[in-house]
Amino acid sequence: MQALSPKYFLMLAALFLFLLPQALPAQNDMGKTNAITGCLQKGSEAGGFTLTGDDGKVWELKGKVDAAHVGHKVTVKGHELQRSQAEEAKAAPNEKQESDGKPYGDFQVSSLKMVSSTCQ
Repeated sequence: MQALSPKYFLMLAALFLFLLPQALPAQNDMGKTNAITGCLQKGSEAGGFTLTGDDGKVWELKGKVDAAHVGHKVTVKGHELQRSQAEEAKAAPNEKQESDGKPYGDFQVSSLKMVSSTCQ
């Protein structure tokens, strides 16, 4: 059995250092907690909710959403969900309908706080 040369380990370390920065941002974005403020509405799917953010982007919400706040201005905290291409293709028709041509995304809610009893 032949021992591996030091060149092999050097190339392996260089490859690792090259690929590491490309992998880290995706992991950091997934765990990053964000807050979005906007109008909470009932979604087109059973038990679904959407939030139209103050910036106009429509978010399909998953997680801790209280139906009692539909029609209220709320702030949700959590993180953006990243779906596989297959999951996104399956959800796209409903999301396009709910967003009415506006930008849209998926958001995992960890907490919800009412800001106002109206969306104005």
